[in-house]
Amino acid sequence: MTQKPIIHNKTLKAKSRLFRIEALDLEFSNGEKRVFERLTRGNSSGAVLIVPMLDSNTVLLVREYAAGVDRYELGLPKGKVDDGETPLVAANRELKEEVGYGARQLTFITSLSIAPAYLEHMTDIILAEDLYPEKLEGDEPEELEVIPWRLDDLQLLFSQGDCTEARSIAALYLIRDYLSKANDNTVNFSSIGNN
Repeated sequence: MTQKPIIHNKTLKAKSRLFRIEALDLEFSNGEKRVFERLTRGNSSGAVLIVPMLDSNTVLLVREYAAGVDRYELGLPKGKVDDGETPLVAANRELKEEVGYGARQLTFITSLSIAPAYLEHMTDIILAEDLYPEKLEGDEPEELEVIPWRLDDLQLLFSQGDCTEARSIAALYLIRDYLSKANDNTVNFSSIGNN
């Protein structure tokens, strides 16, 4: 395995309310020296992306304005982990704020990076099941539209052109496979011995 570069210095290059740009003075194992820039997490404790399952095949998506691409996007609810929260607590709070449901069962699935070459940020993917209605006031500037979608019809969702966020797409496929494997391991006891 290749040895990680030595970080000789970190310099803060720019800072905004949301972003920090950091320069890293690196020395690679072959002696090459480079300066890489990255967006850092700043004061963030992380982020969560929630896959809320209304039933075994229906996920709840939200439509919200995406300033980066200047349009409304359809995707999964998400948000940052506040100080003192665990990712599961943050996921349930964000779910209540954005979708109007809480979850009795939350499962950590995996963590995903977006662009690991220059972005330090990681997102925890959380499966939310056994939902119940509960609404909390969030920080969204407008009410988000909640749209139920069947997991067995993801191709139609992605072909519409308004669900393009890579994290949401990856999470939907991960959850579809996860739930499929969970269902494969479920035994229907009512059918045993009825032959």
